[in-house]
Amino acid sequence: MSNRVFVGNLSWNVTEQQLTELFSQAGTVASVFIPMDKAAGHPRGFAFVEMASDAEAQKAIEMFNGYDLGGRALACNEARPKQER
Repeated sequence: MSNRVFVGNLSWNVTEQQLTELFSQAGTVASVFIPMDKAAGHPRGFAFVEMASDAEAQKAIEMFNGYDLGGRALACNEARPKQER
């Protein structure tokens, strides 16, 4: 298990602060990263939330997978390493 959580199906309006506040309910949030679409100039619709421990990351996945945030059901799972192209 990794302490990084992939959070998908995000609205473009969701901020790092909102995700930090939400995920802090599961434990200590070390960092939040929302990748931007450079061509379109808006977020790509997903984020990575790094929790302080593996146990807190697992708790966050259990708490927030399917959670309604801004009318969208979050898809949360363990972040996997980026695949080489």
